[in-house]
Amino acid sequence: MPSSTLYDLPATVADGLAAGTLAPYLGPGMLALCDGPTPPADPVALAAVLTARVSVPGKIRNRLTAAAQFIENFKHRKTLVSAMNEAFKQAAAPSALHRWLATLGSPVIVDTWYDDTLRQALAARSDWAEVQGLSQSEHFGTWTGWTLPDGTPSPDPVAARTVLYKPWGGRVPSGNFLVSDSDFVEVLTEIDIQTPIPALVQQRRASLGFVFLGCRFNDQLPRAFARQIMKRSAGPHFAVLPDEPTRMEARFLEEQGITRIALPLTEVAARLAAGATATA
Repeated sequence: MPSSTLYDLPATVADGLAAGTLAPYLGPGMLALCDGPTPPADPVALAAVLTARVSVPGKIRNRLTAAAQFIENFKHRKTLVSAMNEAFKQAAAPSALHRWLATLGSPVIVDTWYDDTLRQALAARSDWAEVQGLSQSEHFGTWTGWTLPDGTPSPDPVAARTVLYKPWGGRVPSGNFLVSDSDFVEVLTEIDIQTPIPALVQQRRASLGFVFLGCRFNDQLPRAFARQIMKRSAGPHFAVLPDEPTRMEARFLEEQGITRIALPLTEVAARLAAGATATA
């Protein structure tokens, strides 16, 4: 299915999000919408924070997963987890878009960064649950962990109205992170057969399309996860991507039939949060 580019925000995006037929899929770029201090808002910034705490070879200093692997190998996993917890200790104040998305009752919200901003926005509700991907170095044989809104672990999946799915983990509630090369290798060896993706998420996506907000696809990891999380979903899919896509991003959008919305995220956020939409 070919991709296309829109230069306005179609009403179907806001309507689909509000109706629960389109699911938000959030990336680190969402932090740019937040007022005040924020934790690191992209992989390069996070790598800089980690390598400021632990010295790593210069050639991998800007490569997040490789730098994390070096820290894990030579300083122990606990050092890496401690550095990640410290990096995301600074909570961001939820933006208007975070708060609006939290009111919708979406069947699934995917959040592919380590901050707890969306979790804060959901705190006023009790009809949601969170599921995080788990590092095999700390939870061998267990791919996901469920928690209730108060952070209490649940041994079983929770069929809440909204499932917040964080495939890379997060600081809250228990400092769980997929961030090193080995973390991702373990997951990627299984993700083609969907084992690391929660069954409830697989079930719900069958009737959903996704709206990518604050995401870039200029690295193989976000592309691999998005591809597998979207698998067997109903569509349609949209990505807010104001910058001209790289060659690999354009190829990914084309391959997955994702419609690019070539507007700044700030503009889309303002219009969605205000309930204002435009017809494509």
